[in-house]
Amino acid sequence: MSELLDLVGIFVFALSGALMGVRKRLDVVGMAVLAEITALGGGVLRDLILNVRPIAFQSLGYVLVPVAATVIVFFWHPHVARVMPAILVLDAAGLGLFCAVGTEKAMEYGLSPLHAALLGVTTAVGGGMLRDMLAGEIPTLLYDRQLYALPALLGSAVMAGLSYHGLHGWPATLAAALLAFGLRIAAMRYKWRAPLAKGLGE
Repeated sequence: MSELLDLVGIFVFALSGALMGVRKRLDVVGMAVLAEITALGGGVLRDLILNVRPIAFQSLGYVLVPVAATVIVFFWHPHVARVMPAILVLDAAGLGLFCAVGTEKAMEYGLSPLHAALLGVTTAVGGGMLRDMLAGEIPTLLYDRQLYALPALLGSAVMAGLSYHGLHGWPATLAAALLAFGLRIAAMRYKWRAPLAKGLGE
């Protein structure tokens, strides 16, 4: 079940990467690279920091799902763009899931709650950061006006706290994931923004 949820999150993140390729007028190879990086980059960074073989290189599905997302966007990107609101909801779900799972895995490998939470955020937003850098964009992480990294940080912090107090398994993961998901959805719904430096206008 956990692998299935992982693959769903990977598929949604891959769609956003492939769509970035369309907006940048990249060919199908460039689209596939952005899809793979967006979907798998955060998890690969996490596993490399934990000094374990990345799970993306242990299962064929983790590589093929972004390819499938690329094919869908390549042929039907106008239709995919039209259902972007639904994709953003799924993206928020993937954000919540990845930040919680990444934090829990980091705790299992002996990291402190603080470092585990930071690694959970890396799992959730690392792929998007790499996507933006490859596409020549300022990474969203550096101007989180739409509250993307912050929900992941709060979800990761809750997951780290629960794990530290001995609460593990799917109930803890679900609670942390739902917190990040709910905050991200609320930020999109009510257009919440992180503040700029004092004196800077909108």
